[in-house]
Amino acid sequence: MLEKEDIIPLSDDVFRLLRDVIKDYCGIYFDESSKYIFEKRLSKRVTINHLHDFRDYYRLLLYDKRREDEFSFIVDVLTVNETYFFRELNQLKALTDEILPEIKEAKKSAKKIRIWSAGCSTGEEPYTIAMMIMEMKQFEGWDIEIIGSDINYRVLQNARRGIYRNNSFRTTEEYFLKKYFTCENNLYRINDNVRKLVNFNCLNLLDPLKIKFVGMVDVILCRNVLIYFDQEVRRKIIDIFYNRLVEGGYLLLGHAESLINVSTAFKLKHLKHDMVYQKPPKHKLEFGHENTDKS
Repeated sequence: MLEKEDIIPLSDDVFRLLRDVIKDYCGIYFDESSKYIFEKRLSKRVTINHLHDFRDYYRLLLYDKRREDEFSFIVDVLTVNETYFFRELNQLKALTDEILPEIKEAKKSAKKIRIWSAGCSTGEEPYTIAMMIMEMKQFEGWDIEIIGSDINYRVLQNARRGIYRNNSFRTTEEYFLKKYFTCENNLYRINDNVRKLVNFNCLNLLDPLKIKFVGMVDVILCRNVLIYFDQEVRRKIIDIFYNRLVEGGYLLLGHAESLINVSTAFKLKHLKHDMVYQKPPKHKLEFGHENTDKS
């Protein structure tokens, strides 16, 4: 057994093999500078699986029946899952103040709204959306479904538990803590009336079969996720999002992300609080009203 501080050597050629098989599986790309991170963070996985070296580990990822679970561990240790409630608040205000009222008008007969938080990590984002919709008080009697998805099993388990520490509330007003959480021993548990609006699913964004089970949605939030992918994979994922959105649906990305050189399928829309992307409707809509002028 290796000591805690021991690191198994990783050759350049095996690093590239590992990097490529991870990219093929989930799209996350690591450049040459990531080799030391692989050595440091994955050596323990080699040991836990009772393997001799990283080449054996690569074979496990190719052929072993444990490969799905192992990829989940890899994503967990190689990526950052930091998030918090009410992150990028201006964009969330654009959602509640402008986007959702527009969708409400357009779907007033169906009375159903579906929102997908892709790459939701430990669940702060979808729960935030649920609380903000409840605060709007405009959707009583509506069928509201918020889907939170992530490729990482561990963070989804935390999301389903709905229990958070202080660092998740760095920008949360006391009002929301008192109204939507129960606090005990400095741990905050999200109330059940919020939880019932959110469904969590383990989802690889490059798995076309599982993506189909998401169904059609009105809004997709995928914030600070595309930064982990190269240009080729970003295009694939944005195409997937386009096909999952209803006509006139909205895509919200992180402030450091854009569709420049990725896709021209979406329209950049300037709202009062933020800029967002919209899947162009077949008929021009402005806040839910169809333009029927045929001239």
